[in-house]
Amino acid sequence: MIRTDALDQLPVRTAVPALERALDERGAAVLCAPPGTGKTTLVPLVLAGLTGGGPARRVLVAEPRRIAARAAARRMAWLLGERTGGRVGFTVRGERVVGPDTVVEVVTTGVLLQRLQRDQELAGVDVVIVDECHERHLDADTAAAFLLDVRETIRPDLRLVAASATTDAEGWARLLGDAPVVEAHGVSHPVEVVWAPPAGTVRPPHGMRVDPALLTHVASVVRRALAERDGDVLCFLPGVGEIGRVAGQLAGVDAEVLQVHGRAPAAVQDAVLSGASGGRRVVLATSVAESSLTVPGVRVVVDSGLAREPRTDHARGLSALTTVRASRASGRQRAGRAGREAPGAVYRCWEQAEDGRLAAFPSPEIKVADLAAFALQAACWGDPDASGLALLDPPPAGALGAAHEVLAAVGAVDATGRATDRGVRMSRIGLHPRLARALLDGADEVGGRRAAEVVALLSEEPPREYGDDLAHALRTARRGGDGYAARWRQEVRRLSGSLGSSGAGDGGPDDVAVGLVAALAFPERVARARGEGAFLMASGTGAQLGDGSRLRSAGWLAVAVADRPAHAASARVRLAAVVDEATARLAAGHLLFSGEEVRWADGDVVARSVERLGAVELSVRALRAPAPELVRGALLEGLRREGPGLLRWTRDAGQLRERLAFLHRVLGQPWPDVSDGALLARADEWLEPELSRAGRRADLARIDAGQAVRRLLPWATGDAARLDELAPERIEVPSGSRVRVDYAGEQPVLAVKLQELFGLGETPRVAGVPVLVHLLSPAGRPAAVTADLASFWREGYRDVRAELRGRYPKHPWPEDPTTTEATRFTSARLRRD
Repeated sequence: MIRTDALDQLPVRTAVPALERALDERGAAVLCAPPGTGKTTLVPLVLAGLTGGGPARRVLVAEPRRIAARAAARRMAWLLGERTGGRVGFTVRGERVVGPDTVVEVVTTGVLLQRLQRDQELAGVDVVIVDECHERHLDADTAAAFLLDVRETIRPDLRLVAASATTDAEGWARLLGDAPVVEAHGVSHPVEVVWAPPAGTVRPPHGMRVDPALLTHVASVVRRALAERDGDVLCFLPGVGEIGRVAGQLAGVDAEVLQVHGRAPAAVQDAVLSGASGGRRVVLATSVAESSLTVPGVRVVVDSGLAREPRTDHARGLSALTTVRASRASGRQRAGRAGREAPGAVYRCWEQAEDGRLAAFPSPEIKVADLAAFALQAACWGDPDASGLALLDPPPAGALGAAHEVLAAVGAVDATGRATDRGVRMSRIGLHPRLARALLDGADEVGGRRAAEVVALLSEEPPREYGDDLAHALRTARRGGDGYAARWRQEVRRLSGSLGSSGAGDGGPDDVAVGLVAALAFPERVARARGEGAFLMASGTGAQLGDGSRLRSAGWLAVAVADRPAHAASARVRLAAVVDEATARLAAGHLLFSGEEVRWADGDVVARSVERLGAVELSVRALRAPAPELVRGALLEGLRREGPGLLRWTRDAGQLRERLAFLHRVLGQPWPDVSDGALLARADEWLEPELSRAGRRADLARIDAGQAVRRLLPWATGDAARLDELAPERIEVPSGSRVRVDYAGEQPVLAVKLQELFGLGETPRVAGVPVLVHLLSPAGRPAAVTADLASFWREGYRDVRAELRGRYPKHPWPEDPTTTEATRFTSARLRRD
């Protein structure tokens, strides 16, 4: 029996007529409705014709999280007076509850992506609702782009709704072809903000780590809220670990403490969402409760101010979550939970002054996450560079390029970036491509069941108490009775089912199988021992085991998880498996190099025959007669690293280079660019044949750079003959001296004793540029600088004469230097002459 009273109380019902008109007229719409208004529950029922009397349609609702998908389906089935699996069902990874009469199906966005890849037409589906699109999850953005592509090309009749809990809907409206925006207004009550920062210093979050002092403070604020306010308390924490710690610190409070997160058992989730059971409740939740779920009975929110966002987890080589400060938009969503049913309060565990410095919105996943899985989806869709997809934000080029490298390494794409048959199969397993490769290839070596067991361990890192030995962690999970072991067993069943009948190998003992599968997932992290618990990974990064690790005696490891603490020289191994060299070679075969290696190292040419696995050298011997072209390349590398200063530069050679640089700067072509980069780019034109005859650093030091650089002069045009005219090495001054010009600076410099320029009315020029004259005293010390000699004689000379004539009385200091003969000598010498 349909619960009409409950349906009539949902605020979104007033917006339904406008939404239906928008879909009838445009086929797409953006629905903005605050959490708790019924956009996730009433709207699908109306559009499916299950309530409201409209035509019958099949509706697919995509939710970003499994817990939200299950909850939405249960709520809609309850409103219809049914159980899930009837007219309303759901499908999440590893669980499907639908029946022959199901017309509204709630799925995760990941499941929707898989369906679209298998059936682009979505045969039989009339309406797709992408819920919580404001959260900007990568799967949701990708699914929306695929749906728009489908609607534009093969299913113009497919109706699309982008449902958002915020009013920031303009971008989605543009994406959907200027679709109408339909707004529904919820019933909101005033929420008092109470600022409750910690009294002491709290370290900021780093990776997944949260300062225990903050969690202790959050627990104390929950106790305070229980004492000061009525109603249930909803406390937002970043993750499962933090929820567990705070729950432990709330032991003994006069309230039922419940934990809500994606890993919570279904019975607990149902208990939280079904409302109060008579006493007060404290609900500890992740950000899933911001907008995806409605928790009845809440009057108080305690906000830790933290959230988890995806990043590339360099410790695991996978996309993972990291702890960040929650955005201001998230803070508003969380606070609004306290005012859903009555006036409430939010306790914010940070300083009010910090609030304005927070990010306005959460970062879109596409900008910050590892894109390997996204790139594989795009390749399977037929758009490897994602240029044809309608996305709110384009994928960063660097991250997408790195993703394509991973896909190529695991055989998921071909040389053109198109998905291979293997890549299509990998995309349908629902794993990161690295783990999909380990599952498929591992199954052939160690058997499907064993490969699935190891990959399940790698896809969700085991608890720290399982230890750092992956084989030991496998045995612990097999016999474990904790929540992790239960989830692990469920994932093993799913992965084993995805393999079908493939994977018949047995692979020997567990330790061997675990090592091989881990190495297949992370081939660049196979590592050879260097002694004292230290290892070198094929990637070139050092790795260090903990003091008590049982893995310290291993010769080789496959490192599954490692992180690098701040200021540490090596990564710290958190999870690894023992392997041998043969396994390392098998898993990381694409990193194997064998041949002559001639390179510049430690300041000279090093020639050797080497076999190595990435950065790990397997065998090395000196090479007596290396190939000349390899030696030449190594010498060029040395010149690139250390500069042309490796050659023999005399004073004249250095000045020649400076003269040419001046002419290139002032006149341009045909005068050559003689910067370091330009010289190296034209090595064939000026360093041959000497470079090809050289074999080591000492040979470079014997090359006359001045003679070599002269080969770059514009001989063919005849301009080389004008070098001394345009940029003379020396300029003759009125005294008869030939003074060297310094071309090292931006302007040529002529440093000359003042008396030697008497009678010279204009500043000398080179290539049309006036030189900068450094006028020197008789002792050769600077007395004045000018680029306008005529002006100096008129205005500056008098002061210089007054200062120097007493210090150098033996030298001539005429009142009018322009009519006096220039000299290098003293006044007495001039009289004798």
